[in-house]
Amino acid sequence: MRLYNTLSRKKEEFKPVTEGQVKMYSCGPTVYNYFHVGNARPFIIFDTLRRYLEYSGYKVDYVQNFTDIDDKMINKANELEITIKELADKFIEEYYKDAKGLGIKEATLHPKATENIDAIIDLIKTLQDKGYAYEAEGDVYFSTKKFEQYGKLSHYKLDELESGVRVAIDERKKEAVDFALWKAQKTGEPAWDSPWGKGRPGWHIECSAMANKYLGETIDIHSGGLDLIFPHHENEIAQSEAANGKPFANYWIHNGFINVDNEKMSKSAGNFFTVRDIVNKFDYDVIRFFMLSAHYRSPINFSDTLLEAAQNGLERIKECKKSLEFLKKHAISSRNNKTHAIEEANVSTTSDKQATYQDFIDKLEIYKNKFINSMEDDLNTADAIAAIFELVKEINITLISTSAKDIYMLELAENLLIELTGVLGILFENVEQGLDSTIEELIEQRQQARKNKSWAEADKIRDQLKEMGIELQDTPQGIKWTRR
Repeated sequence: MRLYNTLSRKKEEFKPVTEGQVKMYSCGPTVYNYFHVGNARPFIIFDTLRRYLEYSGYKVDYVQNFTDIDDKMINKANELEITIKELADKFIEEYYKDAKGLGIKEATLHPKATENIDAIIDLIKTLQDKGYAYEAEGDVYFSTKKFEQYGKLSHYKLDELESGVRVAIDERKKEAVDFALWKAQKTGEPAWDSPWGKGRPGWHIECSAMANKYLGETIDIHSGGLDLIFPHHENEIAQSEAANGKPFANYWIHNGFINVDNEKMSKSAGNFFTVRDIVNKFDYDVIRFFMLSAHYRSPINFSDTLLEAAQNGLERIKECKKSLEFLKKHAISSRNNKTHAIEEANVSTTSDKQATYQDFIDKLEIYKNKFINSMEDDLNTADAIAAIFELVKEINITLISTSAKDIYMLELAENLLIELTGVLGILFENVEQGLDSTIEELIEQRQQARKNKSWAEADKIRDQLKEMGIELQDTPQGIKWTRR
């Protein structure tokens, strides 16, 4: 597999430190609100990377943190007149609801900043002992000039940053680009005891401390959005490598920005949407499918029109899966014996039929290889989805449109469709939803009306079902229904 490494600005062959094992850290949400669509993209993308690595045989230790203490948390809790812990607990729970809906697997660990204060303090003490950090009135800052490689990820130069254009100037800091490791307590703020007095950690230090604690001094992959390259990830590198004297992460993976209707998403522009807002119009799986429909490093435009297109594309895949289930069910029921289909195919088929099987197997292998090659090429989910659409087209032509009854071929097709979509986190758990008893009874009444040649009554029932969101299709195998 080749991944684009932000550190080197080129695609590199992926080689983990330990054979067969991947240590991966991804920046999680600051839990003061529902997460927005800009957050959703990295959560979905790097969940997909994790899924593909596991599909490829790696054991993945995946850590995604919760930032549960910072200025936004403090301000929001004060606004709602609740404790910061109450605020964090509420939105961590809401994170899990949205993440589950989007098909995002829980990380191996979801550590919280407030539960790792000791590790954070230990790391700051190490930096201070090594001369990379200094105290100023209860605050502790990292001295960027002491770390000679500062800027190697973002490719910014220190002398350009020192003008103070890109960073706020604080008179307590020795240099404008020095950043806070520890913040002295202010009135009304939560605080923890430390060698420098009561205070709380800075934002950047928590990720370095937790990655080091749970994954080790050098990890394989660190991921996040482009907006985190500077200063967050740049500062993580400086802290971690200054403390440990070795590379922090070998591969830095960043996803592109999201625009809303071709404009940058922002609250001031009025185009700021949480995932919870979007699911009032579109299902969670449509959002996931949309996010994977473009290459992760490319900017992506978010609009109702494009979401509708993603919804239609996803429906094509779901309809294929449902058709396979339908045909398989009737293929089984049409047999006069209970011999397993694959055994029957191997024993009872003619040589011509065996050749047909082999030809179909070869075609399926082509689509699988296209999918894998796309994913191996810097996680190109857009091309991987294109391979799935090719597979769906082949299934429709070879099996569905010809009303094929061969269960062996149906099972091969269905299994591969489930396998490849599963890697992308597009699951079919709710594709074949059951019908309630009222609808089932109406379908049965229509069937009886058709048997009695009461065509007007049959048509009346069909129209009634259509108003209820159920469309019927009469096939040689029986009645096929679809929700609309």
